[in-house]
Amino acid sequence: MSRIWHGSYDPRVPWTLEYPDLCLPLSLERNAANFPEHVATEFFGAALTYADLWDKVQRFATALASLGVTKGTRVAVMLPNCPQTVVAYYAVLWLGAVVVMTNPLYVEREMEYQWADAEAEHLVVLDHLYPKVERTLPRTKIRTVIATSLRESLPFHLKLLYPLKARIGRLFTAVPYGDTVLNFSSLLKSHKPEPPPFGATPQDLAALQYTGGTTGVSKGVMLSHANLMANVLQLVAWFPDLKFGETRFMGILPFFHVFGMTVTMNLPIHAACTIILVPRFEVNDFLKTLQKTKPTLFPGVPTIFVAIVNHPKVQSYDLSSIMYCITGSSPMPVDVLRRFEKLTGAVIVEGYGLTESSPVTHANPLGGVRKVGSIGIPLPDTDAKVVDLDLGVREMEPGEPGELIVRGPQVMKSYWRMPDETAQTLRDGWLYTGDIATRDEDGYFFIVDRKKDMIISGGYNIYPREIDEVLYEHPRILDAVAVGVPDDYRGEIVKAFIVPKPGENLTEKEIIAFCKERLAAYKVPRSIEFRDSLPKSLVGKVFRRQLRMEAVQQYEAQRAKSGRSGQQVKTTP
Repeated sequence: MSRIWHGSYDPRVPWTLEYPDLCLPLSLERNAANFPEHVATEFFGAALTYADLWDKVQRFATALASLGVTKGTRVAVMLPNCPQTVVAYYAVLWLGAVVVMTNPLYVEREMEYQWADAEAEHLVVLDHLYPKVERTLPRTKIRTVIATSLRESLPFHLKLLYPLKARIGRLFTAVPYGDTVLNFSSLLKSHKPEPPPFGATPQDLAALQYTGGTTGVSKGVMLSHANLMANVLQLVAWFPDLKFGETRFMGILPFFHVFGMTVTMNLPIHAACTIILVPRFEVNDFLKTLQKTKPTLFPGVPTIFVAIVNHPKVQSYDLSSIMYCITGSSPMPVDVLRRFEKLTGAVIVEGYGLTESSPVTHANPLGGVRKVGSIGIPLPDTDAKVVDLDLGVREMEPGEPGELIVRGPQVMKSYWRMPDETAQTLRDGWLYTGDIATRDEDGYFFIVDRKKDMIISGGYNIYPREIDEVLYEHPRILDAVAVGVPDDYRGEIVKAFIVPKPGENLTEKEIIAFCKERLAAYKVPRSIEFRDSLPKSLVGKVFRRQLRMEAVQQYEAQRAKSGRSGQQVKTTP
């Protein structure tokens, strides 16, 4: 196939790479030998060198092996970003076991489904979460719980203050340790760093990474050691200015999400860099952390950048250490990107990926043409096409929208025990992403929208992202998202959910007038709902379908009410 995008590559980036039989834990072992005194993680001022981190990983792997963890055993990890997460993750992989990263915000139903589906046998969890875990355990196969506290990794002065903070915040800490409920730090102290030999091959399963489940039942994406390693090597090649042992990564993206796992944990660990661990995002504290810790590479998501550029005192913070930002997970508003770059002097590289591809497949080149609003071009050894929405066979011409499909060494093995879904998503070696995209003459790709988010109004196809971009241009809008809702006449109409900036008063009439100046008439929102906030995932992705579901329920309730009164449901003409 024609790879027109190769002409837009940074001259320092090769089109194809060598993929040695190397797995991520072996990278850590190598770095502990070659860079033992380099700082691997910083956590509220407490530093772990690569020698320290490797020692803890070996001890924890030894402890897990004593509990019966071996090749193929599924081990769930439900922790925020802290040193214990890195230790647990790499210890599990060292044994050839399978890590099941779990969102700490999950409710019992979600935990139960994921752990039962994965048949997880062991769990590493934060002490605050133990009560809801305990209620879930009888409906899973988990037989050992290893609990840990953030206090265990804090510097001495913060360790003294932590119990008081926990009491004030009413955080649960009284874990009933015993035969099947063990303490993380105690296991490290009671076991020597003498684990079994490395227990995996590149083709072995490394992670069951569950999708968000927004389109139905959450699916376990089977990522091999080779998948994870390939994506890390592709990113190392893509960022030739990455300095082994020197670059400082801001670790705000949660490691339980595939974006954070690869770009914010595995990439810096492979490159012997430092990860500044931040367990949760709160804009005031985060700005202080950025100024104090001085990261040079900042992987983030649009909502984080939105919060920063709109902070009333952002100009008083020194953010000049940031050289590069990597963003993905959801579309980056062009206005926000430009404002952040002007504010900091950093370069934002927008990319694209999905859980099924470990996750990164596209990115804008660092030393080439960067097209704002584009997801960029395919990484080395990655192919991509835009195909028709009906059969997914015919390749579309430049500028014509269709479904984005990709293939490369980072693409998953399959879905866990879901052969029908696997056959639908993986076809003839291609991963069908479900995203609608276009490609330009230079080989740059642009995401138009999710295939299932497309709005069809009066026979016209409307892509919500285009409307989102226009709404973000309004100087008094903080956050916005457009969805399609049913309409008796047009089939669907556009509804916009809007969060005004603090202290601003907006009207529906004003927003619609603003959109009419910038959008074709059929794309203009017919309904506006103002909110204090929008529902989002921890990586900042707006739950568009949740909002659409709420809007549909409102429509159905209104229709039922009007039906009883014999009136028709009317929409704004």
